[in-house]
Amino acid sequence: MGKKILIVEDETAIAELEKDYLELSGFEVAIASTGDVGLSRALKEDFNLVVLDLMLPGLDGFEICRQIREVKNIPILMVSAKKDDIDKIRGLGLGADDYMTKPFSPSELVARVKAHLARYERLIGSGVKENEIIEIRGIKIDKTARRVYINGEEKTFTTKEFDLLTFLAENPNHVFTKEELFQKIWDMESIGDIATVTVHIKKIREKIEVNTSKPQYIETIWGVGYRFKV
Repeated sequence: MGKKILIVEDETAIAELEKDYLELSGFEVAIASTGDVGLSRALKEDFNLVVLDLMLPGLDGFEICRQIREVKNIPILMVSAKKDDIDKIRGLGLGADDYMTKPFSPSELVARVKAHLARYERLIGSGVKENEIIEIRGIKIDKTARRVYINGEEKTFTTKEFDLLTFLAENPNHVFTKEELFQKIWDMESIGDIATVTVHIKKIREKIEVNTSKPQYIETIWGVGYRFKV
């Protein structure tokens, strides 16, 4: 299977020309003609590289680049009709890997695409690990980036809240006493301060549970402690 490229470009003639040249070089190519569709496909599908025009109907290339970068590190090649946009792209530090000013030759585009894919392959091969993710029923915990998403929406967690949630999620269906959790997360002997655990569990539930009085995830086992239910 060839590498998959997404072209986000509203000028059909340009997009088709780029597609033809890339396909001749053995790539599998998809075209999105609006920013919204481009962003949606870039996030949902497994593309190896995105060729992203800056001026698009709907979302512009700046915003699309920013949002892709939040979750993926695939190469992004930005394209603009204006030279001064290139300085903006650089200045904003959006995470684009390269930029080209229209008009450019399709063969130059192919050469740059190949170069970036080769560089990315080397990076991945050199031990750059993918983010470690835990996913349980609508909760996604990205351990590497220390971010939590509930049904796709990011929620902000303090360091200890994140550590406590991650620890429970990594040990599902295991009942832990407050003392055990306090020791694990706060790394101290629990000397009368285990109320901290209760407070943190309450705060976590407020962020992850639909109904905090009937928790779907973190259960209270009366007289014992807590467990993460799978």
